[in-house]
Amino acid sequence: MTVVCSDERPSDERDLLAVDVDRWRTLASDVVAEEGGEGELTLTFVGLDEIADLNREHMGKQGPTDVLSFPLDEQPAPGVPTLLGDVVVSPAVAVDQFADHAGTIDDELALLVVHGILHVLGHDHREPEETAMMRDRESALLQRLHWRGAQPAGFRHDHSE
Repeated sequence: MTVVCSDERPSDERDLLAVDVDRWRTLASDVVAEEGGEGELTLTFVGLDEIADLNREHMGKQGPTDVLSFPLDEQPAPGVPTLLGDVVVSPAVAVDQFADHAGTIDDELALLVVHGILHVLGHDHREPEETAMMRDRESALLQRLHWRGAQPAGFRHDHSE
């Protein structure tokens, strides 16, 4: 299993928040392995303009979002490595929402990485039952692989209204 991770943000956005690419690649690799996934996943950190363009192009929504997932559903030909998909994260959006969401910027980025990977691996949250299952899985993965212990008291999966 391979995770390719890169920070493709413009330099002005990189200056606002350093992203430890190796750390998030390790978390992504651990999540994919824990979930039984095999193949290649791409994790990319992008700027506000790029995430807004992707959100408009692929989701039909205006403005930036925090994370987008692009699973690759097709079965590869024999002997061709499996490409699981792409997860695209916006650190700038994470900075804007972490206080009312996950609680810390570190926990916010971890949640976005885990959330995006779970989408690539087939999880969804369109129905209440799916939402509950996905949140339970996010919590379990974060406790095991990110916090290495109990979930912090201020952590939230959902955004403040």
